[in-house]
Order: sequence, then structure tokens, then C-alpha cells
Amino acid sequence: MSIRDDLQGLWNIYVAAYRTGDAAGCAALFAEDAELHSPYAPPARGRAAIEALHRVWTQDGGGADKQLTIVKASGSGDLAWSLAVYSEGEAAGEGTSLTVFERQAGGNWLIRMCSLNSSDPHTGG
Repeated sequence: MSIRDDLQGLWNIYVAAYRTGDAAGCAALFAEDAELHSPYAPPARGRAAIEALHRVWTQDGGGADKQLTIVKASGSGDLAWSLAVYSEGEAAGEGTSLTVFERQAGGNWLIRMCSLNSSDPHTGG
């Protein structure tokens, strides 16, 4: 399996959690000291803050149409990255996500750093 396939598999788990409003499930894919930078909110630092942010984002079923697809990905050693496009349907944002992943001791990947870039006109992106 390629690094792109591995990382897309991780994003698929994330999207499934997001669509069902599972903020803890979304945050579980981030390292304990991960950072999430977004045009939709102030930076979230640490898994607990990332979970709280996802709770806001997914409340009221807001993520039912979430999609995230890797455009490019690569890695070396215990670090990998992906550039992905995301969308959430007509009423919500769309854009790109540039993410750095770190391989954990057990071999699984977790998100270390994620930066969302919006192409949604009302975010200024």
C-alpha cells in the first residue's frame, strides 16, 4: 500500500467520524500536542482543544456532506504529508488541507500539524 493510500485511509476514518458528529473520533487522529490552524477559528493546540473545535463544527449535523480527498502525498521515515481538497456541501466551506503526519511507535500515523485554507468567499480565503 502506498503512503497516499495509507493517509487517505486515515482521512476516510476522519470523514466518517465528522459526518456523524463524533468530535472525539476526529480528535483521536491527532497527536496529543498537535495543532490545527483554520480560517474558521483561532488555532487549536492539543487534542482536547481540537476535539472542542470539532464539537462546534459538527454540532447540528453540519458535517453530513463532508468530503476529503488527497491530491498529493509523500513521506520519508516517520514523517509524511498530504495536500487534500475538502468540501462540506453548498452551505459550508471548501478548500485545501496541508497536513503533516507523524508515525507513532506502533506504526500508525497521527496528525501532527494541519492547516486549512478556505476557498469559501465569506472566510476571506
